[in-house]
Amino acid sequence: MGEEKNTNAVAGKAPVKPKPPAAKASAPGKPQPVAPAAKAPVQAKPKPSAAKAPAPGKPKPAAPAKTKARLADDPEGGILRKGVYKPKEERADANPFKGSRISAVNAWMQDRFSVVTPILDYLKKKEVPQHRLSFWYYFGGLTLFFFIIQIITGLLLLLYYRPTEAEAFARFVYIQMEVPYGWLIRQVHAWSANLMVLMAFIHMFSTFFMKSYRKPRELMWVSGFVLLLLTLGFGFTGYLLPWNELAFFATQVGTEVPKVAPGGNFLVELLRGGPEVSGETLTRMFAMHVVLLPGLVMLVLSAHLMLVQVLGTSTPIGYKEAGLIKGYEKFFPTFLAKDAIGWMIGFALLIYLAVMFPWEIGVKADPLAAAPQGIKPEWYFWAQFQLLKDFKFEGGELLAIVLFTVGGIVWTLVPFIDTRASREERSPLFTIFGILVLAFMLIETYRVYLDYGW
Repeated sequence: MGEEKNTNAVAGKAPVKPKPPAAKASAPGKPQPVAPAAKAPVQAKPKPSAAKAPAPGKPKPAAPAKTKARLADDPEGGILRKGVYKPKEERADANPFKGSRISAVNAWMQDRFSVVTPILDYLKKKEVPQHRLSFWYYFGGLTLFFFIIQIITGLLLLLYYRPTEAEAFARFVYIQMEVPYGWLIRQVHAWSANLMVLMAFIHMFSTFFMKSYRKPRELMWVSGFVLLLLTLGFGFTGYLLPWNELAFFATQVGTEVPKVAPGGNFLVELLRGGPEVSGETLTRMFAMHVVLLPGLVMLVLSAHLMLVQVLGTSTPIGYKEAGLIKGYEKFFPTFLAKDAIGWMIGFALLIYLAVMFPWEIGVKADPLAAAPQGIKPEWYFWAQFQLLKDFKFEGGELLAIVLFTVGGIVWTLVPFIDTRASREERSPLFTIFGILVLAFMLIETYRVYLDYGW
Protein backbone atom coordinates (compact mmCIF):
# COMPACT_ATOMS: atom_id res chain seq x y z
CA MET A 1 0.00 0.00 0.00
CA GLY A 2 1.28 3.52 -0.92
CA GLU A 3 2.22 6.16 1.56
CA GLU A 4 -0.74 7.47 3.54
CA LYS A 5 -1.26 11.23 3.26
CA ASN A 6 -1.95 13.04 6.49
CA THR A 7 -4.27 15.89 5.48
CA ASN A 8 -5.11 16.92 9.03
CA ALA A 9 -1.57 17.52 10.29
CA VAL A 10 -0.71 20.92 11.62
CA ALA A 11 2.84 22.16 11.13
CA GLY A 12 4.83 22.03 14.34
CA LYS A 13 2.05 20.39 16.44
CA ALA A 14 0.85 16.97 15.21
CA PRO A 15 3.34 14.01 15.07
CA VAL A 16 4.52 13.12 11.63
CA LYS A 17 3.62 9.58 10.58
CA PRO A 18 6.79 7.54 9.91
CA LYS A 19 7.20 6.09 6.47
CA PRO A 20 6.79 2.26 6.27
CA PRO A 21 9.97 0.29 5.65
CA ALA A 22 10.69 -0.40 2.05
CA ALA A 23 9.52 -3.87 0.98
CA LYS A 24 12.07 -6.43 -0.10
CA ALA A 25 12.08 -7.47 -3.70
CA SER A 26 10.05 -10.69 -4.10
CA ALA A 27 10.94 -13.55 -6.20
CA PRO A 28 9.68 -13.50 -9.72
CA GLY A 29 6.25 -14.99 -10.10
CA LYS A 30 5.30 -14.61 -6.44
CA PRO A 31 2.75 -12.05 -5.39
CA GLN A 32 3.93 -9.24 -3.15
CA PRO A 33 2.35 -9.40 0.34
CA VAL A 34 0.25 -6.38 1.25
CA ALA A 35 1.17 -4.68 4.53
CA PRO A 36 -1.68 -4.16 6.97
CA ALA A 37 -2.95 -0.60 7.17
CA ALA A 38 -1.61 1.23 10.19
CA LYS A 39 -4.04 2.97 12.46
CA ALA A 40 -3.76 6.73 12.19
CA PRO A 41 -2.76 8.42 15.46
CA VAL A 42 -5.13 10.77 17.16
CA GLN A 43 -4.50 14.29 15.83
CA ALA A 44 -4.31 17.34 18.05
CA LYS A 45 -7.10 19.84 17.51
CA PRO A 46 -5.62 22.81 15.69
CA LYS A 47 -5.89 26.26 17.15
CA PRO A 48 -8.21 28.64 15.33
CA SER A 49 -5.37 31.05 14.58
CA ALA A 50 -2.97 28.44 13.22
CA ALA A 51 -2.67 28.29 9.42
CA LYS A 52 -2.97 24.93 7.75
CA ALA A 53 0.17 23.58 6.15
CA PRO A 54 -0.21 22.96 2.45
CA ALA A 55 -0.31 19.35 1.37
CA PRO A 56 2.92 17.98 -0.10
CA GLY A 57 3.06 18.29 -3.83
CA LYS A 58 0.46 21.05 -4.09
CA PRO A 59 1.35 24.64 -5.05
CA LYS A 60 1.56 27.25 -2.30
CA PRO A 61 -1.72 29.21 -2.07
CA ALA A 62 -1.58 32.82 -3.28
CA ALA A 63 -1.42 35.65 -0.76
CA PRO A 64 -4.68 37.51 -0.12
CA ALA A 65 -5.45 40.49 -2.34
CA LYS A 66 -4.99 42.96 0.51
CA THR A 67 -1.53 41.59 1.28
CA LYS A 68 -0.46 41.97 -2.35
CA ALA A 69 -1.78 45.51 -2.46
CA ARG A 70 0.01 46.31 0.76
CA LEU A 71 3.30 44.89 -0.48
CA ALA A 72 3.00 46.65 -3.81
CA ASP A 73 1.62 50.02 -2.69
CA ASP A 74 3.02 50.35 0.78
CA PRO A 75 6.84 50.37 0.61
CA GLU A 76 7.14 52.93 3.43
CA GLY A 77 4.82 51.54 6.04
CA GLY A 78 1.52 53.04 4.99
CA ILE A 79 -1.81 51.72 6.22
CA LEU A 80 -4.36 49.99 4.01
CA ARG A 81 -7.81 49.77 5.53
CA LYS A 82 -11.04 48.94 3.77
CA GLY A 83 -9.49 49.46 0.35
CA VAL A 84 -8.21 53.03 1.10
CA TYR A 85 -4.46 53.55 1.15
CA LYS A 86 -3.22 56.09 3.68
CA PRO A 87 0.49 56.82 3.21
CA LYS A 88 2.74 57.45 6.11
CA GLU A 89 2.93 61.16 6.93
CA GLU A 90 6.37 62.74 7.10
CA ARG A 91 6.36 66.32 8.37
CA ALA A 92 9.27 68.64 9.01
CA ASP A 93 10.14 69.36 12.57
CA ALA A 94 8.52 72.61 13.67
CA ASN A 95 11.65 73.47 15.65
CA PRO A 96 14.84 72.45 13.83
CA PHE A 97 17.00 73.84 16.65
CA LYS A 98 15.69 71.70 19.49
CA GLY A 99 18.77 69.48 19.50
CA SER A 100 21.30 72.30 19.68
CA ARG A 101 22.74 73.86 22.83
CA ILE A 102 21.64 77.47 22.96
CA SER A 103 20.71 80.01 25.57
CA ALA A 104 17.19 80.39 26.89
CA VAL A 105 16.68 83.66 25.00
CA ASN A 106 17.81 82.15 21.68
CA ALA A 107 15.63 79.11 22.28
CA TRP A 108 12.62 81.34 22.89
CA MET A 109 13.29 83.28 19.69
CA GLN A 110 13.93 80.22 17.55
CA ASP A 111 10.78 78.49 18.78
CA ARG A 112 8.74 81.39 17.44
CA PHE A 113 10.74 82.56 14.42
CA SER A 114 12.16 79.33 13.01
CA VAL A 115 10.12 80.01 9.87
CA VAL A 116 12.60 82.79 9.03
CA THR A 117 15.47 80.31 8.84
CA PRO A 118 14.85 79.23 5.20
CA ILE A 119 14.74 82.90 4.17
CA LEU A 120 18.06 83.62 5.88
CA ASP A 121 19.57 80.49 4.32
CA TYR A 122 18.47 81.71 0.90
CA LEU A 123 19.91 85.17 1.50
CA LYS A 124 23.20 83.61 2.58
CA LYS A 125 23.43 81.73 -0.73
CA LYS A 126 22.83 84.85 -2.82
CA GLU A 127 26.02 86.47 -4.06
CA VAL A 128 26.81 89.94 -5.37
CA PRO A 129 29.55 90.35 -8.01
CA GLN A 130 32.45 92.66 -7.24
CA HIS A 131 33.85 94.87 -9.99
CA ARG A 132 34.77 98.52 -10.58
CA LEU A 133 31.11 99.57 -11.01
CA SER A 134 29.78 97.74 -7.95
CA PHE A 135 29.20 100.99 -6.04
CA TRP A 136 26.20 101.72 -8.29
CA TYR A 137 24.39 98.81 -6.64
CA TYR A 138 23.96 100.80 -3.42
CA PHE A 139 21.67 103.49 -4.84
CA GLY A 140 18.68 101.15 -4.96
CA GLY A 141 19.07 100.49 -1.23
CA LEU A 142 19.41 104.22 -0.56
CA THR A 143 16.16 104.87 -2.40
CA LEU A 144 14.45 102.29 -0.19
CA PHE A 145 16.03 103.84 2.92
CA PHE A 146 14.71 107.33 2.18
CA PHE A 147 11.28 105.86 1.45
CA ILE A 148 11.28 104.30 4.92
CA ILE A 149 12.21 107.71 6.37
CA GLN A 150 9.26 109.18 4.46
CA ILE A 151 6.87 106.69 6.04
CA ILE A 152 8.13 107.25 9.60
CA THR A 153 8.19 111.06 9.46
CA GLY A 154 4.91 111.16 7.54
CA LEU A 155 3.15 109.18 10.27
CA LEU A 156 4.52 111.58 12.89
CA LEU A 157 3.27 114.60 10.93
CA LEU A 158 -0.18 113.03 10.61
CA LEU A 159 -0.58 113.33 14.38
CA TYR A 160 -0.94 117.12 14.04
CA TYR A 161 -1.82 117.92 10.42
CA ARG A 162 -5.41 118.57 9.26
CA PRO A 163 -6.13 118.57 5.49
CA THR A 164 -8.67 121.39 5.36
CA GLU A 165 -8.51 124.76 3.66
CA ALA A 166 -9.10 126.58 6.96
CA GLU A 167 -6.58 124.68 9.10
CA ALA A 168 -3.88 123.23 6.82
CA PHE A 169 -1.50 126.20 6.87
CA ALA A 170 -2.13 126.92 10.56
CA ARG A 171 -1.33 123.33 11.52
CA PHE A 172 1.71 123.48 9.29
CA VAL A 173 2.99 126.52 11.21
CA TYR A 174 2.05 124.87 14.53
CA ILE A 175 4.19 121.84 13.69
CA GLN A 176 7.10 124.08 12.76
CA MET A 177 6.87 126.41 15.76
CA GLU A 178 5.14 124.68 18.68
CA VAL A 179 5.53 120.91 18.47
CA PRO A 180 8.77 119.72 20.14
CA TYR A 181 11.21 118.88 17.34
CA GLY A 182 8.35 119.31 14.90
CA TRP A 183 10.53 121.53 12.74
CA LEU A 184 13.12 118.75 12.48
CA ILE A 185 10.55 116.12 11.56
CA ARG A 186 9.08 118.37 8.87
CA GLN A 187 12.50 119.27 7.43
CA VAL A 188 13.61 115.63 7.42
CA HIS A 189 10.38 114.69 5.65
CA ALA A 190 10.86 117.35 2.97
CA TRP A 191 14.55 116.62 2.35
CA SER A 192 14.13 112.83 2.37
CA ALA A 193 11.50 113.24 -0.37
CA ASN A 194 14.00 115.08 -2.55
CA LEU A 195 16.80 112.65 -1.81
CA MET A 196 14.54 109.68 -2.54
CA VAL A 197 13.74 111.08 -5.99
CA LEU A 198 17.42 111.81 -6.64
CA MET A 199 18.50 108.30 -5.61
CA ALA A 200 15.74 106.80 -7.78
CA PHE A 201 16.97 108.70 -10.86
CA ILE A 202 20.58 107.69 -10.24
CA HIS A 203 19.53 104.07 -9.74
CA MET A 204 17.50 104.10 -12.96
CA PHE A 205 20.26 105.54 -15.17
CA SER A 206 22.98 103.33 -13.67
CA THR A 207 20.78 100.29 -14.32
CA PHE A 208 20.20 101.48 -17.88
CA PHE A 209 23.85 102.07 -18.79
CA MET A 210 24.96 98.73 -17.27
CA LYS A 211 22.18 97.06 -19.32
CA SER A 212 20.90 95.37 -16.16
CA TYR A 213 17.44 95.30 -17.72
CA ARG A 214 18.40 92.52 -20.16
CA LYS A 215 16.97 89.03 -20.10
CA PRO A 216 15.70 87.68 -17.70
CA ARG A 217 15.34 90.95 -15.73
CA GLU A 218 12.86 92.76 -17.97
CA LEU A 219 10.14 92.89 -15.31
CA MET A 220 12.61 94.27 -12.78
CA TRP A 221 13.12 97.24 -15.08
CA VAL A 222 9.38 97.71 -15.69
CA SER A 223 8.51 97.55 -11.98
CA GLY A 224 11.38 99.92 -11.17
CA PHE A 225 10.18 102.50 -13.68
CA VAL A 226 6.64 102.26 -12.30
CA LEU A 227 8.09 102.90 -8.83
CA LEU A 228 9.83 106.02 -10.17
CA LEU A 229 6.53 107.35 -11.56
CA LEU A 230 4.79 106.67 -8.25
CA THR A 231 7.62 108.47 -6.45
CA LEU A 232 7.07 111.52 -8.66
CA GLY A 233 3.39 111.23 -7.80
CA PHE A 234 4.32 111.47 -4.12
CA GLY A 235 6.14 114.71 -4.80
CA PHE A 236 3.30 116.20 -6.82
CA THR A 237 0.52 115.36 -4.34
CA GLY A 238 2.55 116.31 -1.27
CA TYR A 239 3.56 119.71 -2.66
CA LEU A 240 0.15 121.24 -1.98
CA LEU A 241 -0.26 120.01 1.60
CA PRO A 242 1.43 123.01 3.33
CA TRP A 243 -1.23 125.17 1.59
CA ASN A 244 1.15 128.08 1.11
CA GLU A 245 1.19 130.49 -1.79
CA LEU A 246 3.93 128.80 -3.80
CA ALA A 247 2.39 125.33 -3.48
CA PHE A 248 -1.09 126.59 -4.37
CA PHE A 249 -0.18 128.30 -7.64
CA ALA A 250 2.34 125.63 -8.66
CA THR A 251 -0.41 123.02 -8.29
CA GLN A 252 -2.76 125.22 -10.30
CA VAL A 253 -0.23 125.41 -13.15
CA GLY A 254 0.61 121.70 -12.96
CA THR A 255 -2.99 120.51 -13.03
CA GLU A 256 -3.75 122.83 -15.95
CA VAL A 257 -1.42 120.99 -18.36
CA PRO A 258 -3.61 117.92 -19.13
CA LYS A 259 -6.45 120.14 -20.42
CA VAL A 260 -4.93 120.30 -23.92
CA ALA A 261 -5.05 116.50 -24.32
CA PRO A 262 -8.21 114.59 -25.33
CA GLY A 263 -10.17 113.83 -22.18
CA GLY A 264 -7.91 116.13 -20.21
CA ASN A 265 -10.77 118.13 -18.68
CA PHE A 266 -12.05 115.01 -16.96
CA LEU A 267 -8.59 114.28 -15.53
CA VAL A 268 -8.20 117.87 -14.32
CA GLU A 269 -11.55 117.85 -12.53
CA LEU A 270 -10.70 114.47 -11.03
CA LEU A 271 -7.50 115.87 -9.56
CA ARG A 272 -8.95 119.21 -8.45
CA GLY A 273 -12.37 118.04 -7.34
CA GLY A 274 -13.82 120.91 -9.38
CA PRO A 275 -12.92 123.45 -12.05
CA GLU A 276 -10.41 125.28 -9.82
CA VAL A 277 -7.87 124.45 -7.12
CA SER A 278 -9.69 124.65 -3.79
CA GLY A 279 -10.04 122.97 -0.43
CA GLU A 280 -11.48 119.94 -2.24
CA THR A 281 -8.23 119.71 -4.19
CA LEU A 282 -6.30 119.71 -0.92
CA THR A 283 -8.42 116.87 0.45
CA ARG A 284 -7.94 114.79 -2.69
CA MET A 285 -4.22 115.37 -2.82
CA PHE A 286 -3.97 114.38 0.83
CA ALA A 287 -5.93 111.16 0.24
CA MET A 288 -3.73 110.20 -2.70
CA HIS A 289 -0.56 111.11 -0.81
CA VAL A 290 -1.21 109.11 2.36
CA VAL A 291 -3.51 106.28 1.19
CA LEU A 292 -3.58 105.55 -2.55
CA LEU A 293 0.06 106.04 -3.51
CA PRO A 294 1.56 104.26 -0.46
CA GLY A 295 -0.65 101.25 -1.13
CA LEU A 296 0.41 101.09 -4.78
CA VAL A 297 4.05 101.59 -3.90
CA MET A 298 3.99 98.75 -1.36
CA LEU A 299 2.50 96.35 -3.93
CA VAL A 300 4.94 97.23 -6.72
CA LEU A 301 7.89 97.47 -4.32
CA SER A 302 7.18 93.97 -2.98
CA ALA A 303 7.19 92.58 -6.51
CA HIS A 304 10.37 94.49 -7.38
CA LEU A 305 12.27 93.28 -4.30
CA MET A 306 11.10 89.71 -4.86
CA LEU A 307 12.42 89.81 -8.45
CA VAL A 308 15.72 91.25 -7.22
CA GLN A 309 16.15 88.38 -4.75
CA VAL A 310 15.10 85.65 -7.17
CA LEU A 311 16.99 86.85 -10.27
CA GLY A 312 20.00 88.21 -8.44
CA THR A 313 22.35 91.04 -9.35
CA SER A 314 23.52 91.34 -12.94
CA THR A 315 26.98 92.28 -14.22
CA PRO A 316 27.84 94.59 -17.12
CA ILE A 317 28.03 92.91 -20.52
CA GLY A 318 31.42 91.34 -21.21
CA TYR A 319 32.80 91.67 -17.69
CA LYS A 320 32.87 87.92 -17.02
CA GLU A 321 34.51 87.13 -20.35
CA ALA A 322 37.14 89.86 -19.84
CA GLY A 323 37.95 88.69 -16.31
CA LEU A 324 36.86 91.98 -14.73
CA ILE A 325 34.87 90.28 -11.95
CA LYS A 326 37.09 90.46 -8.87
CA GLY A 327 35.00 87.97 -6.95
CA TYR A 328 31.65 87.50 -5.24
CA GLU A 329 30.47 88.44 -1.79
CA LYS A 330 27.53 87.12 0.17
CA PHE A 331 24.44 89.31 0.08
CA PHE A 332 23.76 88.42 3.71
CA PRO A 333 25.45 89.59 5.80
CA THR A 334 28.39 91.12 3.85
CA PHE A 335 26.66 93.22 1.19
CA LEU A 336 23.79 94.07 3.52
CA ALA A 337 26.26 95.37 6.11
CA LYS A 338 27.90 97.61 3.49
CA ASP A 339 24.43 98.76 2.44
CA ALA A 340 23.73 99.69 6.06
CA ILE A 341 26.90 101.82 6.10
CA GLY A 342 25.56 103.64 3.05
CA TRP A 343 22.28 104.18 4.88
CA MET A 344 24.11 105.75 7.82
CA ILE A 345 25.98 108.09 5.48
CA GLY A 346 22.68 109.01 3.81
CA PHE A 347 21.07 109.67 7.19
CA ALA A 348 23.96 111.93 8.20
CA LEU A 349 23.57 113.87 4.94
CA LEU A 350 19.83 114.12 5.53
CA ILE A 351 20.22 115.58 9.02
CA TYR A 352 22.84 118.03 7.77
CA LEU A 353 20.57 119.33 5.00
CA ALA A 354 17.56 119.52 7.33
CA VAL A 355 19.45 121.61 9.88
CA MET A 356 21.58 123.78 7.60
CA PHE A 357 19.17 124.36 4.70
CA PRO A 358 15.61 124.40 6.08
CA TRP A 359 12.64 124.84 3.77
CA GLU A 360 10.72 128.08 4.25
CA ILE A 361 7.18 128.20 5.60
CA GLY A 362 5.97 130.75 3.08
CA VAL A 363 2.70 132.69 3.04
CA LYS A 364 -0.78 131.24 3.36
CA ALA A 365 -2.46 130.62 0.00
CA ASP A 366 -5.06 133.12 -1.16
CA PRO A 367 -7.11 131.78 -4.11
CA LEU A 368 -8.29 135.32 -4.95
CA ALA A 369 -4.80 136.82 -5.12
CA ALA A 370 -2.75 137.07 -8.30
CA ALA A 371 -0.03 134.52 -8.90
CA PRO A 372 3.39 135.78 -7.79
CA GLN A 373 6.36 135.91 -10.13
CA GLY A 374 8.69 132.94 -10.41
CA ILE A 375 6.16 130.14 -9.90
CA LYS A 376 7.75 126.81 -10.78
CA PRO A 377 7.32 123.15 -9.77
CA GLU A 378 9.78 121.05 -7.80
CA TRP A 379 13.19 120.45 -9.40
CA TYR A 380 12.36 116.93 -10.59
CA PHE A 381 9.68 118.43 -12.90
CA TRP A 382 11.87 121.20 -14.26
CA ALA A 383 12.80 119.42 -17.51
CA GLN A 384 9.13 118.92 -18.45
CA PHE A 385 8.32 122.45 -17.29
CA GLN A 386 11.01 123.97 -19.51
CA LEU A 387 9.92 121.96 -22.56
CA LEU A 388 6.35 123.18 -22.14
CA LYS A 389 7.69 126.75 -22.03
CA ASP A 390 9.70 126.16 -25.22
CA PHE A 391 6.67 124.78 -27.07
CA LYS A 392 4.58 127.96 -26.84
CA PHE A 393 3.42 127.76 -30.46
CA GLU A 394 -0.04 126.59 -31.51
CA GLY A 395 -0.48 122.99 -30.44
CA GLY A 396 2.92 122.97 -28.76
CA GLU A 397 1.67 121.87 -25.34
CA LEU A 398 -0.17 118.92 -26.88
CA LEU A 399 2.99 117.96 -28.82
CA ALA A 400 5.02 118.11 -25.59
CA ILE A 401 2.54 115.84 -23.83
CA VAL A 402 2.66 113.37 -26.75
CA LEU A 403 6.45 113.38 -26.64
CA PHE A 404 6.47 112.72 -22.90
CA THR A 405 3.95 109.88 -23.26
CA VAL A 406 5.67 108.18 -26.20
CA GLY A 407 9.08 108.65 -24.57
CA GLY A 408 7.86 107.07 -21.34
CA ILE A 409 6.41 104.06 -23.18
CA VAL A 410 9.61 103.53 -25.17
CA TRP A 411 11.69 103.87 -22.01
CA THR A 412 9.55 101.24 -20.31
CA LEU A 413 9.84 98.79 -23.23
CA VAL A 414 13.62 99.15 -23.68
CA PRO A 415 14.35 95.62 -22.32
CA PHE A 416 12.10 94.12 -24.99
CA ILE A 417 13.46 96.33 -27.80
CA ASP A 418 17.16 95.96 -27.05
CA THR A 419 17.60 92.42 -28.39
CA ARG A 420 21.38 92.71 -28.65
CA ALA A 421 21.71 93.17 -24.90
CA SER A 422 19.47 90.14 -24.36
CA ARG A 423 22.04 88.11 -26.36
CA GLU A 424 24.82 89.43 -24.07
CA GLU A 425 26.09 91.70 -26.86
CA ARG A 426 26.90 95.39 -26.57
CA SER A 427 24.22 97.76 -27.86
CA PRO A 428 25.81 101.19 -28.45
CA LEU A 429 22.65 102.66 -30.00
CA PHE A 430 20.75 102.27 -26.75
CA THR A 431 23.69 103.67 -24.82
CA ILE A 432 23.57 106.77 -27.03
CA PHE A 433 19.80 106.93 -26.52
CA GLY A 434 20.28 106.90 -22.73
CA ILE A 435 22.95 109.61 -22.93
CA LEU A 436 20.59 111.82 -24.96
CA VAL A 437 17.77 111.38 -22.44
CA LEU A 438 20.08 112.17 -19.53
CA ALA A 439 21.54 115.20 -21.33
CA PHE A 440 18.05 116.52 -22.12
CA MET A 441 16.98 116.31 -18.47
CA LEU A 442 20.17 117.92 -17.15
CA ILE A 443 20.22 120.75 -19.69
CA GLU A 444 16.54 121.61 -19.32
CA THR A 445 16.82 121.50 -15.52
CA TYR A 446 19.84 123.80 -15.61
CA ARG A 447 17.96 126.25 -17.84
CA VAL A 448 15.17 126.54 -15.28
CA TYR A 449 17.74 127.09 -12.56
CA LEU A 450 19.29 129.94 -14.56
CA ASP A 451 15.90 131.61 -15.04
CA TYR A 452 14.35 131.08 -11.62
CA GLY A 453 17.11 130.10 -9.23
CA TRP A 454 16.70 127.42 -6.63
